Amino acid sequence: MTRGPDKQFDPAVALDRAVEVFWANGYEAASLSELLKHMGIGKKSLYDTFGNKRSLFLKALAHYAHTTHQSMRDRLSAPGSPLANLQHLLRDWQTMHSQPGSCGCMLGTNIADFNTDDAEIARVMRRYLQNIEDTFTTTLTRAQAAGELRPEADPRNLARLLLLMTQGMALVGRVMEEDITIKGSIEAAIALLDQS
Repeated sequence: MTRGPDKQFDPAVALDRAVEVFWANGYEAASLSELLKHMGIGKKSLYDTFGNKRSLFLKALAHYAHTTHQSMRDRLSAPGSPLANLQHLLRDWQTMHSQPGSCGCMLGTNIADFNTDDAEIARVMRRYLQNIEDTFTTTLTRAQAAGELRPEADPRNLARLLLLMTQGMALVGRVMEEDITIKGSIEAAIALLDQS
C-alpha cells in the first residue's frame, strides 16, 4: 500500500487561523467557506486533518485555552513580586481589551453560544475557567507567603473574583467605546489586592 502525498499545509498554522475565525465570529457565525479560505486549505484537507466544523472548533478551543493559559502562567510565575506580576498582567489585559475591535476572550464569548447540554464543549470551557482560577490562586498564595497579602485574606475567593472580573472585562471590552469602565475595574481590583 502506497503512502498518500504529504500535507501541503502546516496543520498548526491552519489551526491558529481557525482560532482567529472562531474568535472573531463565534461558532455559529463562522461559515465553513470562511474557515477554509482563512485557513488556506480545501474541504478534503479540513475533514482529513480536523474532522467536521464542530471537531475543528473543539480543537481550536482547546488550542486557544492551552496557549492563553500557558502565557498567563509564564507571566505570573516570573521572578520577582507575585503581586506585581499580577498587577502588570491585569493592566496589560486592560490595554488589550480596551482596543477598538477587541474580540474579547474566545472562550468567554463562546460560552453563551452553546447549549449547556453540550457536555463536551462545556467540559473544555469549565476546565479552562478552572485553570485560570487555579493560576490566580497559586499566584495569590505565593503573594501571601511573601507578605504581600494579609494572612487572613482568602486567595481562592480573590482568584474567583479576578476570574469573573477579567472574563467580564473581556466581554464588555468588545462594545465599549472608551476604556473608563475597564480601567476603573482594574484599578479597583489592584487597590483591593493592595489592601488584602
